[in-house]
Amino acid sequence: MLDKDKLRKADVFSGAAIFLFGLWVLSQALKMPMKDSWGGVMNVWFVSPALMPLFIGAMIMLLGALLCRMGLNAIGPEEFKATLRWLVSADLKRVLASDASVRFYAIALLFLTLVFINLPRIDFFLCAVLFLAAFITMFFFLDDGLLRAFLRFYLAGELLLLVFFALGLHRPAAETPSMLPDLLAAGFIAGYLCFVRFRVRARADLRKKFRVGLVVSLLTPFIVGPIFKYFLMVPLPKEGLVVAALDYVWYLEFL
Repeated sequence: MLDKDKLRKADVFSGAAIFLFGLWVLSQALKMPMKDSWGGVMNVWFVSPALMPLFIGAMIMLLGALLCRMGLNAIGPEEFKATLRWLVSADLKRVLASDASVRFYAIALLFLTLVFINLPRIDFFLCAVLFLAAFITMFFFLDDGLLRAFLRFYLAGELLLLVFFALGLHRPAAETPSMLPDLLAAGFIAGYLCFVRFRVRARADLRKKFRVGLVVSLLTPFIVGPIFKYFLMVPLPKEGLVVAALDYVWYLEFL
């Protein structure tokens, strides 16, 4: 069970974060028109669409401030100052660089890159294979040194993809969709798997885990994906190279 004093310290900082989030909601709501003319009719302020987010933002700020105040009253100003001193000390750097923190970074970065970089621009099946391969190899081996190495390689590949997309090189020059992002993703997957295989080549137990992870990473998307695509008729987030190949086989286009 967590120490009550630690929970109260956490309340101070989480309350401050909640207050700032409410302030951001309020600032965005203030950009909405309070009154305007539509079709020659002037709308009054109390029917403005900004009222609801303004109310929600104000309530979030109030609740965050109350939570922060309760935490400060519980721990006292001296303990709060000691916590602030710890936040600028070398101890915080050691915590941020610890193995537990790196595991958290890896999980967060895998999901963030999947949702905001890969899924909107790369074929769904390739995204799923890359995500599963990276996730399984980082955590199934139970080796923090390997996790750091795999995470660095993965981030380097995602950074290259991000630059590629930021420069607009993925946009097709003609009406035909470009397959270049999918080809780059396929190369990234192959390179990542080769790197993992190279790092575990000397350990028989990890080679076995690598084979299991590879099978799961490849089979899972190609079992679940076609069920949604062809039986449930659910459109996939991005349909590219692999979906085109599956369509070619599913609809017997080669006949």
